[in-house]
Amino acid sequence: MTSTPPPAPPAQPRNPLHGLTLEAIVTALVAHYGWEELGRRIPVRCFTSDPSVSSSLKFLRKTPWAREKVEGLYLFMQRDQRRGQVHQNA
Repeated sequence: MTSTPPPAPPAQPRNPLHGLTLEAIVTALVAHYGWEELGRRIPVRCFTSDPSVSSSLKFLRKTPWAREKVEGLYLFMQRDQRRGQVHQNA
């Protein structure tokens, strides 16, 4: 019996998060907003009490609703940055 390899995951050309790690997303948010503002926007303890990227990753990997909020804020930040660049070039 020959086994066939599993099918490759479908390409996601329209998914803006495709290829990004959760660590890269959290790091970018912290660089842009800082821990205090990040904790204000998404009030979870891993952002407000002794925050670190590693503790945040542990929490977010176990908590789908919080991860969705982080991903949503990241996409908002990206759109906001693109809008700022358009206005600067105009």
